[in-house]
Amino acid sequence: MSENEYRLEFFREMGFQRKQCPVCKTWFWTLNPDQKYCNDAPCVEYTFLIESKAPPLTVSEARETFINFFIKRGHKLVKPKPVVARWRDDLYLTIASIVDFQPFVTSGLIPPPANPLVISQPCIRLEDIDNVGKTAGRHLTSFEMAAHHAFNYPDKYIYWKNETVQYAFEFFTTELKIPPDKITYKESWWEGGGNAGPSFEVVVGGLELATLVFMKYSVENGKYTEIPLKIVDTGYGIERITWYSQKTPTAFHAIYGNLLSKVLDMLGVEEPDRKLLYIVGRLSSKVEPEKPGSLEELYKRVAYETQTPLDSVRRDLLKLERAYAILDHTKTLALMLADGIVPSNSGEGYLARLVIRRALRSLVLLNPEVDLADIVKLQIDYWCKDYPKLKENSDYIIYITELEERKFREVLRRGEWIVSKLISKYRGKTTIPLEDLIVIYDSHGIPPDIVKEKAEKLGLKVEIPPNFYSLVALRHSKAPPKKEKHKIPLNIVKELERLPATRMLFHENPYIKEFKAQVVKVLNGKYLVLDKTAFYPEGGGQLADRGYIEFNSERVNVIDVQKIGNVIVHVIEKPITKLREGVEVRGVIDWNRRYQLMKHHTATHIILGAARKILGPHVWQAGAEKTVEKARLDITHYENLSDNEIEQIEREANRIVFSGLNVKSEFIRRDIAEEKYGLTLYQGGIPPGSHIRIVEIPGWDTEACFGTHLKNTLEVGLIKIVNTEKIQDGVIRLEYVAGEAALKYMQKLTRELGSIARKLKTSISTLPSRIETLLKEINEYKRKMSILKREYMKL
Repeated sequence: MSENEYRLEFFREMGFQRKQCPVCKTWFWTLNPDQKYCNDAPCVEYTFLIESKAPPLTVSEARETFINFFIKRGHKLVKPKPVVARWRDDLYLTIASIVDFQPFVTSGLIPPPANPLVISQPCIRLEDIDNVGKTAGRHLTSFEMAAHHAFNYPDKYIYWKNETVQYAFEFFTTELKIPPDKITYKESWWEGGGNAGPSFEVVVGGLELATLVFMKYSVENGKYTEIPLKIVDTGYGIERITWYSQKTPTAFHAIYGNLLSKVLDMLGVEEPDRKLLYIVGRLSSKVEPEKPGSLEELYKRVAYETQTPLDSVRRDLLKLERAYAILDHTKTLALMLADGIVPSNSGEGYLARLVIRRALRSLVLLNPEVDLADIVKLQIDYWCKDYPKLKENSDYIIYITELEERKFREVLRRGEWIVSKLISKYRGKTTIPLEDLIVIYDSHGIPPDIVKEKAEKLGLKVEIPPNFYSLVALRHSKAPPKKEKHKIPLNIVKELERLPATRMLFHENPYIKEFKAQVVKVLNGKYLVLDKTAFYPEGGGQLADRGYIEFNSERVNVIDVQKIGNVIVHVIEKPITKLREGVEVRGVIDWNRRYQLMKHHTATHIILGAARKILGPHVWQAGAEKTVEKARLDITHYENLSDNEIEQIEREANRIVFSGLNVKSEFIRRDIAEEKYGLTLYQGGIPPGSHIRIVEIPGWDTEACFGTHLKNTLEVGLIKIVNTEKIQDGVIRLEYVAGEAALKYMQKLTRELGSIARKLKTSISTLPSRIETLLKEINEYKRKMSILKREYMKL
């Protein structure tokens, strides 16, 4: 990267000098002519613990100070988003404030909520989870990223590098009272979410307090292309600012205050004296946990400076590291559960379970008598003013923590037997590879140290990398890319992509049964594109329409309908050769089939609303399908549904049906829709584009949805849940029928009950009592048979 990217007018005016750190070789800018190093960890020790003159700030005060500073300078405060990135289909967790605006704002599709803006976004990153507790708080899994953002369009300049660097300088010198010559700007480079650009890391006394990114490139397949929208993307660490201002020996003391001592007491961990802690804090800047021997070097230096036996230092600090990790992880867990994550074996649920189980493993090693839920309760009480969702969802958070703790303790109880069985296949080998350790953890939840202990008894060597859980988290941090699956041949798809958009009559009026249109293209004699159509293409879990198209006294059946971009293509049953472009045709859809699909689609939205009301806001759609015969909805939930819960969901769903609510649909700009309805819009997935189609059942359910729906809930007729089952850990499937399908189901059920009643020589109304009598008779026969067997054995 050219030096000119970092050479700013502000630096020239203020007299900053550009230097290169002899340790990390990074270039940096400073006002101190005698400064030799970049002043960042691990190149230097933490000197801020001695030098800081900042007024002591709590996390809340640091956040408020930052926000007020930028509001006074013309920035509008924007509400943070959840820690679960529901608006993204590529990420599970909110890892930075810029994630709130990717990809639709950063790509220029929609405007930002304000420009410029200020925000303090709670974030979760698990890629360094193994380092938590080992670096005095430099690494955390949950943190607040305070940020100011500016979006510079070709015709609207807000501000860029010079002003951004100056804002940082003013904030740190005026609000934190940092001497100007103590501030270092390290040159760096940032990439993420398909964007990239030069950046500065703002470092003071060994601690990085902020990163200033200037997004000016898009990145695709390793190629950098300059983009017209230039974005200022900053990130100030609220917890680090808090630590800097309080000068406590570790960040955990500053962040958690008296909660830290409460948790240490619960765990039975005695904190070393303050002098030793400050030595640990100062030297922890040198720790690089991923490097072998780095932690051991810390223990040795602490032992040397305190004249304490090395074994004693190692033992005490290891306990502290685990206690700090538990403190960090329980806060992260509470935030994840408060935003509705259901622990499971996939997606964000997997990441929540990873956090829980790493915390539980540390807890078991420290004090197995303590319940993790008790520590989580303390976290809720401590943070509920900062994050109100914690108190609102406290019952769910505690219940899930207790449930997951029981599951994990069962894993530990059965762990040795499971491990013995698993490692039997390694007989004759000398090692268990890392990949297999990860598979064992993924599949069974067994911590690697348990595998190591058992394996080494059998003579197998097991190397556990210090970043084991980080490696696991990294594998699961992003959603797998969605591959476009086309039922249409690829060569036809390429042809279709060049055609103009099809006018979608099924959205304008889903009750249109027939229509006239002009032929745009016929491909391979069986793929027909019209300028407009009432045929609904397969999508959103709804099957494609069927019907026929007439032209020149001929009729051809439509056996499938697909959507390629904004082009609708009709798949014809038999090849057509006489149809030319521009010819007018008449299309007729199979209305009875379509109407039943509409009933099942609207019923799906109603069922989802009922499930969320009865089971809780953690319920999220995990999949859906609407066929003519029945529909299904997969939801996130932590246990099988009880008969009572099923009845309540069914009762609530039918109450909405019989309430006769009008079903509304409209296209709205994405940002306006999110502001009005919230992120539950994306229950069915994240549609592309600047405008999204909203389907609303007022006061009950609102979703972004492409499908066809009824005008009024009364048209659904009746909803009957016919089956529920757990299809995987954390996901429950509901199957149901509506309208005529519900009638057919009830008739079939009545026939089957009648058949059973006749065989038992009774009526349907007396069938339960007849079965009860038969069961009693069978049990009596079994009892008598048991007596006869015992008598026979005596002979």
